[in-house]
Amino acid sequence: MENIERRVAEEIRALGRKLTGLAVPFNQPARILDFEERVLPGAFSACLAKGPDVACLADHDPSKLLGRTRSKTLRLAETPAGLGFEVDLPQTTLGADLLALAERGDLAGMSIGFRVNPGGERWNGKRRDLTSLELAEISVISGGEPAYKTSVQARSKAPVRLALAIRRMEII
Repeated sequence: MENIERRVAEEIRALGRKLTGLAVPFNQPARILDFEERVLPGAFSACLAKGPDVACLADHDPSKLLGRTRSKTLRLAETPAGLGFEVDLPQTTLGADLLALAERGDLAGMSIGFRVNPGGERWNGKRRDLTSLELAEISVISGGEPAYKTSVQARSKAPVRLALAIRRMEII
């Protein structure tokens, strides 16, 4: 895919062999180059309604596949807080390594690769509001500086229920 933009957020939890959290929060300003940017609620709704095949990668590397929507090992939904995700980690060295890093709180966060749909952005001076995005991929980031700041938590001892509002998925 060409012209893919990437943004990073820090919101990951470990639940059993799953990572879950926010790939990107809504309404949170991020400094990108010389402008400020916000992803607005509903920015992914048209894309998710089409049922795209979105991959979850490690560090935006296509050779480090963790899951995908096509195989249902990655689930995505818009929540009131942002783009929610849950990925079933593979029984691989990479999956085990990422789970250990998440449990320790060592991961930098999540990132997304996206394209802006026609008419999907509004500029007000040096502020860009993103209203309609085509999601290319989400990535677990092991290092780097996140664009969108939230918290990274590991919760592997007790299952936590996370209601994903748009699709009303219950994740245990």
